Amino acid sequence: MIKAADGTATVTSLVESLQLGQSSVTQLVQRAETLDLVERRVVREDARSQWLKLTRRGDRILARAFTELGPERDRLLAAVNAAAPTGA
Repeated sequence: MIKAADGTATVTSLVESLQLGQSSVTQLVQRAETLDLVERRVVREDARSQWLKLTRRGDRILARAFTELGPERDRLLAAVNAAAPTGA
């Protein structure tokens, strides 16, 4: 979700897109930050908010996972398409 659009997100935008509670997303972000996967930056227009951005390490790990999981995504998509009703 952070990688989408301009490469930044806020905790609030992640809460909405992941449909999780604020505290759950905050804990996930803190864990990712501890692992040097994301970094926070203050939003200039609103000092109460922070942008979340993937670190270089986070970006590398995401790219590697995306590549390595490609065949699994393809199998899952094929299974979903095969199970989808045809015609209406």
